Amino acid sequence: MKRLLLSLLLLLFTTAVAALAQTPTTLSGTVRDAGGQPLPGANVFLKTTFDGASTDSLGRFRFSTRQTGTLPLVITLLGYQPQEQAVALSGGPQRFIFTLKAVRNQLGDVVITSGTFEASDTKRNTTFSARDVVTTAGASADVAGALNTMPGTTRNGEEGKLFVRGGGAGETRQYLDGVPLQSPYNAAVSGMPARGRFSPMLFKGMAFSTGGYSAEYGQALSAVVALTSEDLAPETQTGISLFSMGMLGLSHQQRFARSSVAVTGDYMNMRPYFGMVPQRMLTAYESAGGSVALRHKTGEMSMLKVYGAFTQQRIGAKQPSAEWAGGQPVSLRSNNTYVNTTFRSPLSRGWSVQTGVAATRDFQTSSITARQASSGNTQEQAMQELEQSLVGRLVLTNDSASAYWNLKLGVEGLVQRNELRFTAAPYSSTFNLSEQRVAGFAESDIAFSNKLVGRVGGRGEYSAVLGRWNAAPRLALAYQLDEKTQLSGAWGYFFQNPGNDLLLRVANPERLRFERAQHLQLTYLRSYQNRTLRLEAYSKTYAQLVRYDLRGGVYNPQQFLPADPASYRSTGTGYARGVDMLWRDKKTVKNADYWISYGFIDTKRQQRFDPVLAVPTFAARHNLNLVGKYWVGKIHTQFGATYTYSSPRAYYNPNDQEGYNRGRLPSFQDFSLNASYVTTLWKNFTIVHVSCTNVLGRQNVFGYRYSATKDASGQYAATPVLPSAPRMVFVALLISINKKTPADTSVAPD
Repeated sequence: MKRLLLSLLLLLFTTAVAALAQTPTTLSGTVRDAGGQPLPGANVFLKTTFDGASTDSLGRFRFSTRQTGTLPLVITLLGYQPQEQAVALSGGPQRFIFTLKAVRNQLGDVVITSGTFEASDTKRNTTFSARDVVTTAGASADVAGALNTMPGTTRNGEEGKLFVRGGGAGETRQYLDGVPLQSPYNAAVSGMPARGRFSPMLFKGMAFSTGGYSAEYGQALSAVVALTSEDLAPETQTGISLFSMGMLGLSHQQRFARSSVAVTGDYMNMRPYFGMVPQRMLTAYESAGGSVALRHKTGEMSMLKVYGAFTQQRIGAKQPSAEWAGGQPVSLRSNNTYVNTTFRSPLSRGWSVQTGVAATRDFQTSSITARQASSGNTQEQAMQELEQSLVGRLVLTNDSASAYWNLKLGVEGLVQRNELRFTAAPYSSTFNLSEQRVAGFAESDIAFSNKLVGRVGGRGEYSAVLGRWNAAPRLALAYQLDEKTQLSGAWGYFFQNPGNDLLLRVANPERLRFERAQHLQLTYLRSYQNRTLRLEAYSKTYAQLVRYDLRGGVYNPQQFLPADPASYRSTGTGYARGVDMLWRDKKTVKNADYWISYGFIDTKRQQRFDPVLAVPTFAARHNLNLVGKYWVGKIHTQFGATYTYSSPRAYYNPNDQEGYNRGRLPSFQDFSLNASYVTTLWKNFTIVHVSCTNVLGRQNVFGYRYSATKDASGQYAATPVLPSAPRMVFVALLISINKKTPADTSVAPD
């Protein structure tokens, strides 16, 4: 027995030594398509083992194995026929060259773009570049201003935000490098437009989806804006910006071999501008801010990004009021801090990861001078709002799961605290809100044939403040009619928490439900030789919107009567249906680029204090935008023009006995011009930019404010809400210093 045991031990030892002595086999090579182009992301592995690798951006792979004998080497990539080759694993290096053949169901042939409008050269949902934003007349170099020229939007001059397909501004969600933005706009007082918090020059792409979007996006009933920041800075450069509105901006970006650092700082004081262009509302505007962007390339296709920004504002204004001659004094101070860190990288076997975390702190202090109803004396009322949030996201994608489908999995989490303090001496009230939200989603693009692809996905969320779950299935299909034309459609459910301003005041938020919208849309897209025609019909149904009663039961929005906290309920409904059209042409006229967008919408809803189902005040039935740009090479100047028309919006007139929201404002019309002259200053690339909004000085009316009590004639006195000034004119001088690339004034400015 002992001899047998010793023999077995000796045999095992000999086998182990032989295995350790076995020289590893190194397998390497390239994977290309039939045209000889490299195929990154291909999955290369030994069948029945865990040994393998994915090809890099040049189609190369390399890995080692201690397996012996002969095993099949398998190569797979979505959209291509899998390939196998028997390999003798006898130690030493072996090199291969593989050519994959495309299969009949390539996902690349058909792109699901339902709900996303293109207006730039980049395909796959990129709607605007930074250049598109800054050269669109009337946009004032603001992301939301430029996107408001797309179909499906209604220009609300008193807000400056995105109102999409009958939805409020809070129904459009913005993402920065895949991470949700909690505070995308700068602070603004009521009746004045807010600007986006971030410069468009931070982004290399901006995708605007007006409905039917992917399951990876949540907390958005109407639309999604996906912002993608620039990667490594192309070169070391210093920039100086001077604006006639009293703004000075300085920037510097330093490029290293695998990293870059960009630092910006700016200061604006518009008091000198107000002296030249008198304002109806604004009495003071001052802001200061800065940002730091770090970029580090950790691998051939891997990138770490860190971005931090700080903004401080001070605003003084006089709000329209029927009870104050010249306007009611109001002031606002705000501080915002934002930090965003993201990382993306390929993993093994076709998997890739994209993850990020962002922190936001937004603090605002506003005060308004109010008149006491009993004595007529004035009283200072103050409000402080603090929002702090931390949001994180992890997304795993496998584009080589199969030749017929891919897979995307993700999780998202949010921790948020809000505090609202209202003071009107001798009384003071404080409201607090604490929210923890978690979400997960799964989605797959499936190729049924070379001309038909689909997307199926689902998203689930849990909200601690509501104490509820939701489940949102989503489907999309796209069929290619020919190489120029395709049809696509999308359907799905979309959920969103009630607004924080509602959750802060309701006594028992767990009684409320997620607000819900169901999207259904059909899209026709024809694109050929820089000409694009896009038509989309849609239907959106709202449910579980928050409603409440005003104390006293008087439905006059301008009286700001407090809501009855016991009356909050999720019983509001609504609908929006219409047709959107976009035509863009960069081919017909040399050096010209123009687009025409039109949107028709039929919408009604009952939410908040609406007593009946009615047309919302922020939606216009017809919206038309004509945008043109033309480059004149002989004088190194690009000219731009934008004309916007919105049919009359609804408003509530308490003096009107016919019904709720039956009043109609005048139509909104704006004709804006700009010009960018490219030159050199001390051999440095320089742009002189001149812009004027509402050139014709049309008197646009955004609404009316009514008095709290009736006058001697039994009517509520009214005053219109108007722009701060009939038009805005500004001149900008932009200088780029220390550029290695010689200044080229023969092409349109980037």
